[in-house]
Amino acid sequence: MSIVADSGGPFLGRLSLHSLPFWDMLQHPTMSNIINGIIATGAASLVVIGALVVIALLTKYKLWRPLWSDWVTSTDHKKIGIMYIVIALVMLTRALIEAVLMRAQQAVGLHGGFLSPDHFAQLFSTHGTIMIFFMAMPFLTGVINYVMPMQIGARDVSFPVLNSISLGLTAAGAALVMVSLVIGKFSTGGWFGYPPYTEATFSPGVGPDYWIWALSLAGLASTLTGINFAVTIYKERAPGMKLMRMPLFTWTALCTAILMIFAMPPLTVATSQLALDRYLGFHYFTNALGGNMMNFANLFWLFGHPEVYILILPAFGVYSEVIATFSGKALFGYRSLVMATMAIAILSFTVWLHHFFTMGQNANINAVFGIASMLIGIPTGVKIYDWMLTMFRGRVRFTTPMVYSIGFILLFVLGGMSGILLANPTIDYQVHNTVFLVAHFHNVAVPGVLFGMLTAYHFWFPKAFGFRLNERWGIISALCWIFGFMGAFFPLYALGIMGLPRRTVAYAQARYVPLEWVAFLGALLLLAALLALLWQLWISIRDRDANRVFVGDPWDGRSLEWSNSAPPPEYNFAVIPSVQGRDAFTMAKENHSAYERPDTYKDIELPKNSAMGLVIAALGFALAFGLVWHIWWLVIAALLAVIASMIVRGFARDTTRLVSAQEVRREHHRWIDAVAAATAVSRANECKTVNVGLAQHQANGVVP
Repeated sequence: MSIVADSGGPFLGRLSLHSLPFWDMLQHPTMSNIINGIIATGAASLVVIGALVVIALLTKYKLWRPLWSDWVTSTDHKKIGIMYIVIALVMLTRALIEAVLMRAQQAVGLHGGFLSPDHFAQLFSTHGTIMIFFMAMPFLTGVINYVMPMQIGARDVSFPVLNSISLGLTAAGAALVMVSLVIGKFSTGGWFGYPPYTEATFSPGVGPDYWIWALSLAGLASTLTGINFAVTIYKERAPGMKLMRMPLFTWTALCTAILMIFAMPPLTVATSQLALDRYLGFHYFTNALGGNMMNFANLFWLFGHPEVYILILPAFGVYSEVIATFSGKALFGYRSLVMATMAIAILSFTVWLHHFFTMGQNANINAVFGIASMLIGIPTGVKIYDWMLTMFRGRVRFTTPMVYSIGFILLFVLGGMSGILLANPTIDYQVHNTVFLVAHFHNVAVPGVLFGMLTAYHFWFPKAFGFRLNERWGIISALCWIFGFMGAFFPLYALGIMGLPRRTVAYAQARYVPLEWVAFLGALLLLAALLALLWQLWISIRDRDANRVFVGDPWDGRSLEWSNSAPPPEYNFAVIPSVQGRDAFTMAKENHSAYERPDTYKDIELPKNSAMGLVIAALGFALAFGLVWHIWWLVIAALLAVIASMIVRGFARDTTRLVSAQEVRREHHRWIDAVAAATAVSRANECKTVNVGLAQHQANGVVP
């Protein structure tokens, strides 16, 4: 019996016992239903048990008040950034487990397997949706949130409360995806949700509705974030911080913000129109009454291809910072890297049609978009050469961030080469619907995005929390990620050329089996990489007192975020720095002006904590959940509450607080005293306990 056929009445809408993951297994105990029911129930149980454990720990250790006052109501960009990253890591865990399940299914998929087609389709739909919208996007948003304001010498982003609201909307979307494990089922229409399959006629259940409203919440959050970041970079830069003096990471953040502003609205329009089709019988994407499903494909990929560069550009910025820092040199070709970043941002809007080369456009259109798709490889190649030349004749330190960076360069170049092949419409026509395309996409997304974010995590973790991560386990995890990726996805190139279709639950040709098993073993190594990452975090927290870096510059950093304590004060800088050139902190160290005591201090105005982000998160989730399950009273109540909360916030006047000049002076002098007492460590000792956050400065790889 379908979910739609059973109703919980006007109070619960479509919600009923049939919405539970184990109900079909109990009602129809076939072998297939039992296996898939056990897996689904196990996943739902993990979500519920995990939530209960978190609640129990918060209660046991009396952390509810600190959680409320120090985190969820905070408008500090640094804490908001950390919360984004926590969401990303939680969602990464779920998505990676789903990936291992899919690889396991395909390893034994000859003439069957253990997953039903419907369950397998849910897995690849949730995996893709989570990795793009609820892992990569929150991760990069969190990193930009944490780092960018300090890099430009600002106290915070331009709109701190809006920043909190964006986090709340993202959290609400992520929660909606997680709830789909427990109540109902997620979409089986892929992360791209193509109609007519996602129309009500073909998919009358709640799955596509979960997808629509989760993406709507996430898309709105990203649009608001893009506006916030762009305004911050344009308006909040420190005196002297001209555009061509900004660090490369800030440049990539600016281009990413612009892409968010212009690329997210097409997605919001597409999901809104699909919702109108499903809920009110419109015909935007159906053949009846003049609809056209290709309009959805165009709208989705008008968002989707710029989205690829929304994901990759911040990672490019991270690699630029890391490679320069751990090579002990200024970044080679700064201006060319800036120009390449802007060129990629512009060209990303000109290539969306290559995502449907196989859908029937004429040859001239395909040729134009094929050429544009090849052109975008040129600025990317410029970046690769600049990074290599930055390392050339530098004193490269093979720390965990550098291991990720070098692995990225090797693997990303291979993925880019396969992308050039797919930019040829004739080749794309042959392999588009095979796992060759899966291999290509992951070959750029995993080393480019995931490795980039993990690099940022390791690079800036000491700045955020005041102690270093365990280096040994960091290297182990990095190597597992790199070699696990190679094992999991390199075989798919060969399988694609052999003709294995993508998104297939089973196959009939025995020649696929050996490579499928290699891919499964690679996926297990990726799972080991995640476990090593979590273990590294655990032992780093355990040993944190031995690895404190309060002075704040453990890696001989080059930009302004390293010029304050670790963790930084809420206001970032006791006195807003005056920037004299590129690599501002390096210049200050070389001029012996990095650690000075100002003659005077001023009161600093900061925004007060606000519950607005949490309120919007709760109401956004309630509104979306009500829409998914047709609980109309909940929809109306949540919508009215959203409007009321915005009106109430509009009348708020007491929204700021002052940090006194005396408090700023006291905190700053405590840090300067720690700097004076510290001994600068050489590169050979930067990962040892003697490093308290004061690295020996190197000018172009040489200690001056």
